[in-house]
Amino acid sequence: MKTVLNALLFCLIMLPTILLAQTTVTGTVTDKANAMPLPGVNVIIKGTTRGTSTDFDGKYSLEVNQGEILVVSYLGYTTQEIEFTGQTSIDVAIAEDASQLDEVILIGYGTTTKKDATGSVDAVTSKDFTRGNIVTPENLLSGRVAGVTVNTSGAPGSGSEIKIRGGSSINASNNPLIVIDGLPISNDNVGGSRGVLASINPNDIDSFTVLKDASATAIYGSRASNGVIIIVTKKGKSEFSVDYDVQYTLGDIDEQIEVFSANEYRALVVAQNLPNNFISQLGDANTNWQDEIFRKTVSVNHNITLRGSLFNAIPARFSFGVTEQEGAILTSEFDRRNLSLSLNPTFLDNHLKVNLNTNLSYEDNRFGDSGQIGAALGYDPTQPVYDPTSPFGGFYQHRNGNTLLLGGSNPVASLLQTNNIGDSERFYGNINFDYKLHFLPEMKFVLNLGYDKTEGISRNNSVYATNDPIKGNRSFSYQERTNQSLDGFLNYKKDFGTIGTDLTAGYSYQKFTNEGYYTGNQIDPNSFGDTFADPDIVLIGFFGRANFTVAEKYLMTLTYRRDGTSRFSEDNRWGDFYAGALAWKISDEDFLKDSKTISSLKLRVGYGITGQQEIGERDLFLSRYQAGQNNSQYQFGNGIVSSLIPSEINPDLKWEETKTLEVGVDYGLFDERITGSLNVFQKDSEDLLFNAPVPDGSNFSNSIVQNIGNLRIQGLEFTINTDVIKKEDFNLNFNFNATLLDREITELAFGQDVTTGGIAGGTGNFVQLFREGESPNSFYVFKQLRDTQGNYIEGAYVDLNGDNIINDEDRYLKENPDADVILGFQTNLEYKGFDFSFNLRANIGNYVYNNVNSSRAQYDLLRSNAVLGNIPTSVLDTNFQTTSDVIISDVYVENASFLKMDNITLGYTFKNLSKYITSIRLWGGIQNVFTITEYSGLDPEVFNGIDNTIYPRPRNILIGANFKF
Repeated sequence: MKTVLNALLFCLIMLPTILLAQTTVTGTVTDKANAMPLPGVNVIIKGTTRGTSTDFDGKYSLEVNQGEILVVSYLGYTTQEIEFTGQTSIDVAIAEDASQLDEVILIGYGTTTKKDATGSVDAVTSKDFTRGNIVTPENLLSGRVAGVTVNTSGAPGSGSEIKIRGGSSINASNNPLIVIDGLPISNDNVGGSRGVLASINPNDIDSFTVLKDASATAIYGSRASNGVIIIVTKKGKSEFSVDYDVQYTLGDIDEQIEVFSANEYRALVVAQNLPNNFISQLGDANTNWQDEIFRKTVSVNHNITLRGSLFNAIPARFSFGVTEQEGAILTSEFDRRNLSLSLNPTFLDNHLKVNLNTNLSYEDNRFGDSGQIGAALGYDPTQPVYDPTSPFGGFYQHRNGNTLLLGGSNPVASLLQTNNIGDSERFYGNINFDYKLHFLPEMKFVLNLGYDKTEGISRNNSVYATNDPIKGNRSFSYQERTNQSLDGFLNYKKDFGTIGTDLTAGYSYQKFTNEGYYTGNQIDPNSFGDTFADPDIVLIGFFGRANFTVAEKYLMTLTYRRDGTSRFSEDNRWGDFYAGALAWKISDEDFLKDSKTISSLKLRVGYGITGQQEIGERDLFLSRYQAGQNNSQYQFGNGIVSSLIPSEINPDLKWEETKTLEVGVDYGLFDERITGSLNVFQKDSEDLLFNAPVPDGSNFSNSIVQNIGNLRIQGLEFTINTDVIKKEDFNLNFNFNATLLDREITELAFGQDVTTGGIAGGTGNFVQLFREGESPNSFYVFKQLRDTQGNYIEGAYVDLNGDNIINDEDRYLKENPDADVILGFQTNLEYKGFDFSFNLRANIGNYVYNNVNSSRAQYDLLRSNAVLGNIPTSVLDTNFQTTSDVIISDVYVENASFLKMDNITLGYTFKNLSKYITSIRLWGGIQNVFTITEYSGLDPEVFNGIDNTIYPRPRNILIGANFKF
């Protein structure tokens, strides 16, 4: 009893000392990058179970003893440990852990980690996006991923040509399948819109995942041959924040196609001894018609984003964006307004996760006719833009009194007197239910419902300079496209000892509709309206995937999908697509796991079969006849029959199929300071879909869709990412990627050549060819002869077959439009508050047919019908007289290899400015900085390898600010 009393007395004496030793510590935990408070952060006393979490404002309060260590941890962030030495307040700024953020990547109908991926998969998150005047989302990827090319016109809001590993077809689509939040979208556009991606706000994009080989894409089956790009939009967060981003862009065309100035032109017309009736037409003006149709542009982009928790329970994100972009051509404009809402609640003790994503966009366009670029090149520079005496709206026109002379129209008048506008409204989104079964937590059921509806309206109200009594066009058209999808799948994931399993099985349904009408020219009494309603396209798929891991070192993936489509006949409606892949984490073996140099090393090998069905024809099977248009000059069967369909002529029409074999290595060195991959692959596309000729009389059309051949693409990809400097206030990293590609047609039906590549100049000319053993779209031209002084001999070509006759048998294949090597380089530097970045791209081995010169740079074109016309100064290099004699010459096939700096930006971030403003970043930059090339044309980067007055890409000066509240 005495002992107990002594103990109690000791405790009473020591109690004040104990109470004084324990102190209440308060503080705030924030995100180091933007100073935003973080709720739900764990603050624990190391080695104990005592701790707390931060509240909605990132604040915490905790009783701490002298010498104890606070451990601050949060998912996705680097854990910090802080020793308590008597402080009453400890504020902590924690940084994102890049290794954790990069760990999980999205794949088709599931997720994986970079270290566990068995296929060729690249993920690009928002922190790595290409910067600049980015109006459409695909340009965020430009130059970022090996094997991916993005070619965008200079037109405002215009779409892009996207290719992954050169595509997989020669005449069908080479566009990858794009999936937004689980909804596969169509590449088909509506009238009034700039493109299927033009309505999407890049500010709403959180990440891209690019699936390249068959083992990664086969889960999408019949639409996966050209690769898959998975887009994930930004989601809600619990903490409240407001972002406001604003960007102004000043653009200008810094290069033009060289034509003769007014004074040079007058001298040239006289020197060419043109008839007096032409010489008398020379005026006394000095007009640069390209200057007149192009303009300096001002564009602006505003984005407001709110994040927070609705009812303190539902993480939410709301954004509103406005883009106003002027085009370099007069009257060309693109305006877009975007609204997006994301709700991400969880229910049933986190067993049920719901993601709701809705997006609404409005697109207003005025289309400036890019064909007036060509008109400006050829218009007489000695004439003025305006003529007060002109009966054609006060614009100068070639005329005799009130009668127009046969020749080109004033390009400025053509632009200003045409009001071609288009509006589109698009709603797209999805709701995703992810339910982890209560009675079997290893299994979850996922249901994704997607909807995409676009309505487009086009209005044309134009006044033409013409002698015809119908002096213009007033028309209206409407089009509506819908895309509905349902995907449901079960996923079972469990480890059995050293064997890990991840099993997925599901069902997919998707339906596309397209309908609308056109009024015809309401000024013309002989023009009639028309309506259309295309047959619905329905796609059904059953899919499954099995991932196995043994000892966390040996990986296997098996994928199968069975797809059905309404586009083909019953005999060929269903297709089977499958893939298998193996991977070995070599760095986890005993002989490497302790290496200080090699931190990760994985060997991958995969093989699979994917499909392709996008030929542009919606109704390859369903409709046996197609109604003739009311405005057709000739009607068959009282306007009922226009053509038979391909399946009537060719009932065996089927999918394209691509077989892909790949071997790859993923590596990491020096504790992942250097990471990257090396991939070697071969793709064999069989039963290529092609709109090829058919015998006369077998159909109402002279060509139909057929399976005509095979294509082989071989390639090598290399990527390296390096953190050169990685310190608290100084970071420097770069990314370099290189792709080598070789494309060869291995088989064509009956071994016959197929012509393609139509060009301007003359009638029915083409300069490209498909031939067995050669690259697709190779240029098919005559070999030009020169005299002993090296000058071109007009109309004289090498007799390659030696029959003393110059005809098409003497044409040969000279190069092709596709680059042999594609390079990308990006670097980012951060020093304290400063950030600096730029990116470069290069193509090596690509060629372009200069159709601007081949169709315009001849002296005979100084006479444009009854009037004078200008020509490019490049005629001085050839001295060619007549287009018809030279248009197929190999002189016009030019090396178009290039090095481009797309963007360069410099910014500074001011942090913790006030209680309400957490940071402001001010930045500036230049887009389309420079291009180094030997190509003589305006830009070496053209669509399909034929340059015929492309819409020029302006150089843009950018200034912007990012506010965080």
